Amino acid sequence: METTALTISADLLASRTKRFLNLLIDLFIVYLFTIAIGALINGIGVVTGNYQVADWIINLSPTENALFGMIVMFFYYFIMEFYLSRTFGKYFTKTLVVKPNGSKPNLKSILIRTLVRFIPVEIFSFLNSDSRGWHDTLSVTYVVNKHEFLAKASWFNPSDQRAV
Repeated sequence: METTALTISADLLASRTKRFLNLLIDLFIVYLFTIAIGALINGIGVVTGNYQVADWIINLSPTENALFGMIVMFFYYFIMEFYLSRTFGKYFTKTLVVKPNGSKPNLKSILIRTLVRFIPVEIFSFLNSDSRGWHDTLSVTYVVNKHEFLAKASWFNPSDQRAV
């Protein structure tokens, strides 16, 4: 009996519209996390009577605010995609991140994927003919439609570790 391996075909890939919606939702969530963390630090400073911490948070420069937001963004994408293969945006659009064989991405792939997002012109990498950006190609990952992927994956060996 011949066995075949699961490969990610074009029909499984998430559309550009879904990818763009993922970006918008995730940026909004990162923005909310950034505000919440800043407010929490500020609140702890006020409650403990350490007004230096509260003043530091309130008086962050635009550059420091941007850096703080980038740190939050790094941890958001890294933690969510490493542990769940998805972000909140991907939950909403019913998509997930997988390796070419359909397995869950490893630590190295997710780290590369997360770091490449910080290349200033990376967002324009989606303007080429396929819907994969640099953070997909350089990390050798795909963003697929979850239900279509699971339906196709069910035809293959169920003992394989699949991203879900």
